Amino acid sequence: MRWKGRRQSSNIEDRRGGGGVSRGGSFRIPTGGGGMRLPTGGGAGRASGGGLLMIVLVVVGLWIFAGVNPLQLLDMVSGEGGSGSYAERTLPAGGGGGIAGNDEVGGFVATVLAETEETWTRVFRDAGADYPEPALVLYSGATETHCGVGTAAVGPFYCPNDQKIYLDLGFFELMDSRLRSPGDFAQAYVIAHEVGHHVQKQTGVLDAFNRRRQQVREVEANALSVRVELQADCYAGIWAHDAGRIGLLEEGDIEEALNAAHQIGDDMMQKRSQGYVVPDAFNHGTSEQRMRWFQRGYESGDVAACDALEADRL
Repeated sequence: MRWKGRRQSSNIEDRRGGGGVSRGGSFRIPTGGGGMRLPTGGGAGRASGGGLLMIVLVVVGLWIFAGVNPLQLLDMVSGEGGSGSYAERTLPAGGGGGIAGNDEVGGFVATVLAETEETWTRVFRDAGADYPEPALVLYSGATETHCGVGTAAVGPFYCPNDQKIYLDLGFFELMDSRLRSPGDFAQAYVIAHEVGHHVQKQTGVLDAFNRRRQQVREVEANALSVRVELQADCYAGIWAHDAGRIGLLEEGDIEEALNAAHQIGDDMMQKRSQGYVVPDAFNHGTSEQRMRWFQRGYESGDVAACDALEADRL
């Protein structure tokens, strides 16, 4: 990926190396009749507004390696599994952070985030709305969030309660060594996927999913989760489409992203961890599904193509 020398996002909170836990700046969120209207599909798209989503959406479900039960993650986000106090350090609106010039990996993350800002600002503007840019928090080991204590064990995740993406950069090493997903564009795909969840927060999809999952059995909730995750993969593909359009892609980049999508499919993860597959436990989608929905967004560049919530075939 040709990322060096491009704009870096200022919406970075760097908590690596200790120090206080901060709350980021405020974001303007479209609500009510003036809210964002993207094709969302199904009941999730129509049931917007009201309440905060109480679920952490983890990009690969690293609980498989760490032994963390997904239900514990739900408790964590709902406030039942961890609270703690927040050290107040007010940041300027938009994050107010930055990355040191000699921090190449941090600079890469900040650049990818900036490119996603360009894509979604355009998409929201075309729909007649403003895009509230998410902050991305870099941390080491563990950090407090408005969804409870986030740890490296759960992998990168989006917390809808504070509308921030959390990333321990050690995950990139794990992608290379244990998940067989090397390459900078594989890493960019991970970031773009989490940004996709932020887009879903703005369109009401995440709030509606949370309300719905509380009304159905676990198997049905897992099936709904798969649809939400595949839409986020498709949204990552839309960003990749834009990256190609402006000349950021290098040979092999899309293959890196597709390989990452393949390696973190539920079926592949289960085979790797336990040797067999339990489809009813899928909550992110199979390798084939994740690759296909990313490709769908990449080839179309159109949010209307990402209607995983109503699609007959996933």
